[in-house]
Amino acid sequence: MKICLCWLFDGIAVSKIPIRSAVPAWTALPRQKLSGAGEIRLELLAVMGRGLALAMLTLCLWTAMPRAAALQASAQDGAALHITQRARSLQPGEVVVLEVATSPGPSLSSAGNGSSHTAAIESVQAVAFGRQIEGYSRSHGVWEVLLGIDLGTDPGTYPVEITATVAGSDGGRTRAATASADSVSPREVRARYDLEVKDKQFPTRRLKVAPKYVDPPPETRDRIARESRLLTGLFQTSTSEKLWSGAFTAPVPGRVNPDSFGKRSVFNGKPRSPHSGADFSAPQGTPVKAPNSGTVVLARDLYFAGHTVIIDHGLGLYTFFAHLSKFEVEEGQMVKRGDVLGLSGSTGRVTGPHLHYSVRLNNSRVDPLALMDIAR
Repeated sequence: MKICLCWLFDGIAVSKIPIRSAVPAWTALPRQKLSGAGEIRLELLAVMGRGLALAMLTLCLWTAMPRAAALQASAQDGAALHITQRARSLQPGEVVVLEVATSPGPSLSSAGNGSSHTAAIESVQAVAFGRQIEGYSRSHGVWEVLLGIDLGTDPGTYPVEITATVAGSDGGRTRAATASADSVSPREVRARYDLEVKDKQFPTRRLKVAPKYVDPPPETRDRIARESRLLTGLFQTSTSEKLWSGAFTAPVPGRVNPDSFGKRSVFNGKPRSPHSGADFSAPQGTPVKAPNSGTVVLARDLYFAGHTVIIDHGLGLYTFFAHLSKFEVEEGQMVKRGDVLGLSGSTGRVTGPHLHYSVRLNNSRVDPLALMDIAR
């Protein structure tokens, strides 16, 4: 014989378990319901009589109860989240802000009387593009997650898994989320938000530079390798505290080339890495100012970038200023928006004085102009 037990929660089949026996007799039991969280349908195609059927029903009810409690607990705690997206576009090199807020839900203290409340979010975490990202409080009841779509990202669907810690109306805390939510434990659910990344074609730039910057001499290769490891380590580090506030401003007043980010670079006829920053017009000696608050984590000369300053703004967000002629800050120094970092110049691999400004967001190479447009 064959017994098929199908658990249904809010109309979604969770599992099916086939059981076989050699007894030919069979019977069927009606649908059994669980209060408030779903239902169990038992399709008994062949059982050994009423005694075995009742035994299987008891086992089924006992197994299903933790799942029903999980769904009911999340609903009672007002666990639903409202997630919205803000971005110039969903393409390589773009910055995305996900706004997370709770939706009204039934209160634990008022269950059954039709009233509702909006639970307060205490923290938000996300996992996107294989990285864990901390959210931050934007305003009362609204949190944000700042995401970067790396310059080299292929077109496709990329899930963002979001989890929020929400204060319960009984003074306790429960972890909750929405949008395609899956119950993980009696007091935890997770949300999935899909980003549909579109293709983007970048132009190619061809530049003539000193030969040593295309084919570095052997004696410089150890230095280049050390500097590469240094930058990799910096950008893979995420400070847990959000240090910036409000919008990011332009570091210099000069004109910016809006198409410089992402260009495929050919130096002296040889292809090299794509351009991961924006180039601003800045005559020699122009003051370069911090676009927002943060900590100076690097102020030194690099082989390719020349005199360089890097600011850590917290939560995996870094700004990078290259080709300076003079430093005005030191490593470890706290800066605020408008503080002078240094003076523009033409050090490193360049064709003339200008400011190279780039951004790393959770180790993703993103367009500084996108950060200026989207972050608030």
